[in-house]
Amino acid sequence: MTTEARNTVGLWDLVRKLPAMAVETPGMLRGAGGMLVRADDKSSVGLYFQKAARRCPNRVFLRFEGREYTYREANIEVNRYAHVLAGRGVKRGDVVGVLMTNRSETLFVVLATVKLGATVGLLNHNQREQVLAHSLGLLDSTVVVIGEECAEAVASLPEPPANPLYSEELRELSRDADPADPPVCADVRARERAFLIFTSGTTGLPKASVMTHLRWTKSMAGLGGLGVRLRGDDTLYCCLPLYHNNALTVALGAVLGARATFALGRKFSVSNFWNEVIATRSTAFIYIGELCRYLLNQPESAREHEHSVRLAVGNGLRPELWDEFRRRFGIGRVVEFYGASEGNIAFVNAFGVDRTAGFGPLPYAVVEFDEATGQARRHPDGRLRRVPSGGVGLLLAKVTSRSPFDGYTDSSATESKLVRDAFRDGDCWFDTGDLVRDQHWRHIAFVDRLGDTFRWKGENVATTEVEGAFDGASGITEAVVYGVDVPGTDGKAGMAAVTLEPGAEFDGPALAGRLYARLPGYAVPLFVRVVPELETTSTFKSRKVDLRKQGYGDDGDTSLYVLKGREQGYVPFYESYPDEVAGATVPRG
Repeated sequence: MTTEARNTVGLWDLVRKLPAMAVETPGMLRGAGGMLVRADDKSSVGLYFQKAARRCPNRVFLRFEGREYTYREANIEVNRYAHVLAGRGVKRGDVVGVLMTNRSETLFVVLATVKLGATVGLLNHNQREQVLAHSLGLLDSTVVVIGEECAEAVASLPEPPANPLYSEELRELSRDADPADPPVCADVRARERAFLIFTSGTTGLPKASVMTHLRWTKSMAGLGGLGVRLRGDDTLYCCLPLYHNNALTVALGAVLGARATFALGRKFSVSNFWNEVIATRSTAFIYIGELCRYLLNQPESAREHEHSVRLAVGNGLRPELWDEFRRRFGIGRVVEFYGASEGNIAFVNAFGVDRTAGFGPLPYAVVEFDEATGQARRHPDGRLRRVPSGGVGLLLAKVTSRSPFDGYTDSSATESKLVRDAFRDGDCWFDTGDLVRDQHWRHIAFVDRLGDTFRWKGENVATTEVEGAFDGASGITEAVVYGVDVPGTDGKAGMAAVTLEPGAEFDGPALAGRLYARLPGYAVPLFVRVVPELETTSTFKSRKVDLRKQGYGDDGDTSLYVLKGREQGYVPFYESYPDEVAGATVPRG
């Protein structure tokens, strides 16, 4: 098969999948009902959970590290948490900040908050110092629920949260709390906010994107009901962080829509992944592309063939890995999807076609772009141009009453993501910042990320945030950060070009220590190039493009260093380093 043929979707690809889909038609029809929910309807995450608990009280809802909760048991626990939060002043429309790692109590706090008609502000527990303080400030929360395991993150703040409720105290208070459903849950409307999900966007510090109950419901119905199509006896394993929409919207939505079981992992462990999948009796799991690659890079073992998984759902599985992933692990169906926390569009591989992010029913355009600016290219008439069918371009999603852009808590950040008067006067489009391939028949494949954000380890990394961590580093006068390709990996690894003070020497261990103290581990650059000078601001963008193209190649004029880990820091570049990154043996710690 030619590369072009593998990169496109033909009519026969869709037709030959229809018989298998016919078997699942009843479940798909039930799922389709959620697509008809309107903004003023009484529809919410909490209400779907509450209804599931009433209809299937004895079915297992949650498995976590050997403990099981039926829907009835989980609902009672959630209600008790909700009454404790209400006693702390949380009411409809308020925000509850959550700074916790993956565990049962985190999910209970989330469900308790939305049952009260309040909004969950899910904080990235990897953030530190000013970045975490910035995120907390955006929430303006009534209460911040903090897991004791996040003590290091809290200690890094310039000042502690004014309204903390530690998870241990919440658990103790909940023992004697009212187990009844909060009355307000039945009245929450679809238009109200469910979650605030932090995203790096394309520039600057993290932004809080809004996930309404309406968008969550449509995801539950579209991605979950029409795409994933779990059955009631399925168990979906999720080791992705709960502060990601992949976990709370895609995975949880698919589970609640089918009234299936949610198996929660504390974090991803490549060595223990199949053990947890087997222990939780999972029949499905959710992934990001990097997770799949790590599994494939492991030596084959008998354990990976003892599972009962019949499908995997996620995003970022590269086309070149697709066939090997399905064959080696015996995965019957891969439900790849495309979506963004703040976006107003989604694609899902509902038809089970290989090597595609799937079908998108909402209006979108794949347009020409300017590589230097990362923006859609306007022609002399001021309009944009679509790429030819089969081509690669910037994905725009049309903003309509059916697919509104809920945006961020910051109105200026919201406006910056909109492209107006693109094809005709008055039209409005959301700029996803992503390059995709038009695969025909309203299918796309993800290609790359544009702008000042790159994706690494399944996380969006804002270059301005990383550049800020270099400020004040001994001997360094200026730093430019960007993402570079490393063969055998997904996403882009962080790289910095830096200039030194006259007479200063590059101190690799000291710089690594500073960056690890100020950034999440996935955001610490793997490569640092010491250069004599960086271009001035007026041509800064084009210079960054040149640096990105150069990557970590040897230019004979500059010194290149690589990150070995927390202990060794940055050391001079050596030839096998990229292979070690691909094999996940560096950086260590």
